[in-house]
This record gives sequence, structure tokens and C-alpha cells, in this order.
Amino acid sequence: MNSELPEERGAPVGRRIFLGTLGLGALGVFAAPGLQRGMEAFLSGAAEQDPTGLTGLLPNGGGFRYYSVTSSVPRKGAGTYRLTVDGLVDRPATYTLADLRALPQTRMVRDVQCVTGWRVPGTPFEGVPLSRLLDAAGTHPSAGAVRFTCFDGAYTESLTLEQACRADILIALRMRDEDLGHSHGGPVRLYVAPMYFYKSAKWLSGITVTEDVEPGYWEARGYDIDAWVGRSNGRDDEPTT
Repeated sequence: MNSELPEERGAPVGRRIFLGTLGLGALGVFAAPGLQRGMEAFLSGAAEQDPTGLTGLLPNGGGFRYYSVTSSVPRKGAGTYRLTVDGLVDRPATYTLADLRALPQTRMVRDVQCVTGWRVPGTPFEGVPLSRLLDAAGTHPSAGAVRFTCFDGAYTESLTLEQACRADILIALRMRDEDLGHSHGGPVRLYVAPMYFYKSAKWLSGITVTEDVEPGYWEARGYDIDAWVGRSNGRDDEPTT
């Protein structure tokens, strides 16, 4: 399997550019969809060259904000992307991007809710139900949880096996009727529709079946392990629909 080197650290975004992006973010509230898409692309590029994280504070034209827990993330494409399924399974597997695209796809439209407060209603996601990959692998009787790792080298997440087998948990390949871009966690991310968005790990590279839930990156920093919208971290948001 080919490997890719991480991107070089970008230079911090200067004050003039930062103030300019603030103005663009405000304009996006009133902008036409075409201009919103342009602003999203602009902020995506700025975020990828911004190790300070300042651009992560800005909503883009689609209502999303860009987050990464590392200063840079390697890019993966059709030739280099691999997703492994291992751990307490009978049939470990490795999927290429083409393999995942060839499987039956599920499309769902749900609100995306971040535990920091922002919400993007009616967001389409498409991908392979996680339960299909788990069924193909065959989980052991001792299995009780699923751990997810990411090719940024830092982010992890976990679900109970019961949660992971829900119909509204996807290995997502598309979002808003487009292939997942790099800044949105592409080419493949986890999408956990009924939970806060920090559970939907970006840049997904590994699915490991385990006995017990292992707290993920944010859970180790105080976030709830069971992150149901409306019942997590003391919030009372409306559940996603």
C-alpha cells in the first residue's frame, strides 16, 4: 500500500486575512448559494494552512465549522485510501475506496448538531451502513464495542456494538450530494446521525471491534461517551431529525 507524507505546517493566518474571513462569514448569511459555496472553498483552503486554529472559529457558507486536532492531515485518494476492519472479528478486511463505493449505499437527511451549539439542518449523507461491514466481518461473542481510528494520527472514537449496529450509523462517502472533501473528513468519515457531531470521526482509517468502549479523543477531555443529541454534556438541544 502506498503511503503519503503529511502536509507541511502552514504559516499562521495573518490579522488582515482573519478579519477578511470574518467579513465573508457575515456576508454568507445573506449570500446566494453559489457565493456560499465559494466562501466554503475559501475557508476550507485557509483552514488547511492555519495551524493556529483561528479559522476553525468561523462558520462557512454551508453553516459548518472546520475542526482538526492536529496542525495538518495527510490527503488520501482512490489510490491510497484504505479502511481496515479488525479486532474481535472472524474475517478481518481491508477496503479500498472503490470497494466501499461498490457496496449498496444508504442516503439519509438529518440535522447536524455540534455540542458547541451550531446546527446545520437537513444535511444529506450517503454511505455504507456500518452494520454491513460488521456483519461481513463476523463479530465474536465477546465483542461489546467498536473503536474508530483516523489517518490524522490523533483522533479516535468509540460506540457500543449495539449503537454501531443502528441503521442510522454510516461509513459516509458523500455529504450534501457531493463526494466528501478533505476538510469534511474525506474521502471517508464516520457519520453517527443521532449523536453530537464529535462522534462522527473525520478521515476514518480503522474500525476495531473490542470488548469494551474505549473513550475517544474528546471523551478523554471531558465530553460524554454517550453523546445523544439533547442528552449530552448538560445540553437540552432538540434531538436531530
